[in-house]
Amino acid sequence: MFATALPTTAGARRPLPPPPPSVRVRTIHYLAHDGRLRRADIQLPRWYGPRDHPRIPLIISLHGRGGDAEENVSRWGALPAVGRFAVVSPEGQGRRLPLYSWGDPREIDDLARMPQIVEHALPWLRIDRHRVYAFGGSMGGQETLLLVAQHPHLLAGAAAFDAPTNMAVRYGAFARLRFGRRLQRMARFEIGGTPQTLPGAYAVRSPLDWAKRIAFSGVPLQIWWSRRDRIVVDQAQESGRLYREIEELDPSAPVHEYVGSWAHTAEMRATAKLPVALRAFHLLPQAGAPARGKT
Repeated sequence: MFATALPTTAGARRPLPPPPPSVRVRTIHYLAHDGRLRRADIQLPRWYGPRDHPRIPLIISLHGRGGDAEENVSRWGALPAVGRFAVVSPEGQGRRLPLYSWGDPREIDDLARMPQIVEHALPWLRIDRHRVYAFGGSMGGQETLLLVAQHPHLLAGAAAFDAPTNMAVRYGAFARLRFGRRLQRMARFEIGGTPQTLPGAYAVRSPLDWAKRIAFSGVPLQIWWSRRDRIVVDQAQESGRLYREIEELDPSAPVHEYVGSWAHTAEMRATAKLPVALRAFHLLPQAGAPARGKT
């Protein structure tokens, strides 16, 4: 019952636009760690298919709390066609809850299997295994950071947008949000208790507790956060603090910080800052450069 108890972080669902003509969306299903069948949507340039399938980069795109694959797809617009890459948006599965996995360790392992899952479901899709990336906003940003910490050899780069980094603090902050008590009840159900009764279970889901592993992962990392975030409040002590700790642990770590005043995860959209993040990883042509290849 918890899976449908709350709206997404963005509030009531607005009608989502159809994919642009230059992008094709394929829906697949995969077995999660607990044997449940879960959905993932794959975005590809429309020209890409069984008869024309060069190796292309793959972006694992992770949704926020209560989001789903369809909502996540809408963030990307025509970018997969412009950049000639694939995007997979898995719905995921937590320890107990779908869509509210909050960095469950076995969910992170499922995310690390996404390249194999995608290639198994679409045998003609050929992924450049040297160009696999993770992008995620809010809870998806939290899980992106945990994927960097726990599976660094998978990734050529990662971008976390407005991510919570301390799950125990996040549990307390839920009380300040709409449906806060219900969110806390869901967190207790998913994680198994409160931060006081199960501190280790909250720590393993907290990127701050993995700061050393992230700092020395060697994965190029973008950390985006907003001074005016009203969902993950006090981001200076969440994503901002993680950035500072990484810098202190390893000043040469390939981490970059982007700070602004946008609404929660508003920057992670094709019409906002997502192209900036992609260009930093050479996944889009530089601004003003002609597009390459097919459309």
